[in-house]
Amino acid sequence: MLTEVSRRQDFPGLSDIHYLNTAAESIPPLCVGEALQAYWRDKQLGMQGREPHFATWVACQEIAAQSIGLANDEVAFCSCSSEAYNLLGSALQLQAADEVVINDLDFPAGATPWLTQHPQPNIRLWSSRSGRLDLEDLRPLLSARTRLVQTSLISFFNGFRLDWPAFISTVRERAPDAIVAVDITQALGRVPIALPGADILISSTHKWSLGIHGGCIIGIPKASAARLTTSAGGWYHLSNAFDDDRFTTAKIKTGAASFSVGMPNFAAIYALNAALRYLQAIGQERIAAQADPLVAHLDGHLRERGLTPLAPYSPNLPTGIVAFRHPRSTEIHGALLSAGVHIMHHAGRLRVAIHGYNTADDINHLLDVLRRFN
Repeated sequence: MLTEVSRRQDFPGLSDIHYLNTAAESIPPLCVGEALQAYWRDKQLGMQGREPHFATWVACQEIAAQSIGLANDEVAFCSCSSEAYNLLGSALQLQAADEVVINDLDFPAGATPWLTQHPQPNIRLWSSRSGRLDLEDLRPLLSARTRLVQTSLISFFNGFRLDWPAFISTVRERAPDAIVAVDITQALGRVPIALPGADILISSTHKWSLGIHGGCIIGIPKASAARLTTSAGGWYHLSNAFDDDRFTTAKIKTGAASFSVGMPNFAAIYALNAALRYLQAIGQERIAAQADPLVAHLDGHLRERGLTPLAPYSPNLPTGIVAFRHPRSTEIHGALLSAGVHIMHHAGRLRVAIHGYNTADDINHLLDVLRRFN
């Protein structure tokens, strides 16, 4: 990102490998490591370290809000997307008559909380066809009884990206009162985030946003805050945590602030603040200019060789993920690792993730290995 000089300087770990697995784990820039060292130095101050800890929290809130298009006070943090979705469940208090729409391209963290609730709401599955989610299939699943529509903006499974304006228009037409929750983990840091009409945005921090584990961004617009306030116990999300009435009533802050139930993971916050500011300094357009042509290049070569990607390619809806199946996927994965090429392999599916730190050389090494098996 984005020249050979800056790439070697900022990502020395990439010097000996072709890393194409950011959809699972990113390789953070050196500034993230420096931020973690700053956290360590501040932690050595004991209680006095709380002042820089919370100052970094506020700074991270600011850059996270800018990154997802919300106001500062519409953003907070928890530990991971799974925690966020379970807290969302506590806010919604779904009943058996309520309907929840999920889809089969979504990550388990967004889909499974609704399957484990008691009482369990009525789950309606939006099934994909040919690797994409068709809005015509969504329409009959929506009604006045729909309480929640959950989706990812970009699918972890195959890289399919929703056409957001068309999607949100369809939901609001058929289920105007439904909560729309969107997982942006596979988008934040890779594509612009502009999701008007979403009620809650959730993103883990260790993938395209170049942070580390233990963090999650929660974004809830003010208009949705009252409906999306958790009922979880804790202290950091309470306005009266240490007041005289704390043993008789719990006054929970509304909206995103209610999802920060306990002491923040400051290490993850320091890392995320550095990572998002690094990405902002580079600029989304420059990242896209570097990575999008590589995605198109790989997609085209796979199709030429009869290896149809699992999601349709659309230059108007760019993503960083290209996934495909191959009968010799295990052998291919082993050969790729031997050649220093890192991608995801699971149950016959090979998933390639292309970020701004990737180069044409990374893709060419991948294709060179594939030629041996096709």
